[in-house]
Amino acid sequence: MGTMVVLLVVVGAVALIVKSMIRDKKNGKSIQCGVSCKDCGGHCSH
Repeated sequence: MGTMVVLLVVVGAVALIVKSMIRDKKNGKSIQCGVSCKDCGGHCSH
């Protein structure tokens, strides 16, 4: 039972991280550097 609880917590945390990354990407932020890709001077990989 404890294993299932830990698994659910880990899966929930990963889901929140992925959701945040997708939201940032849609808002024009780079996943790698966390800033707007148009303003990063070319060091972000797209």
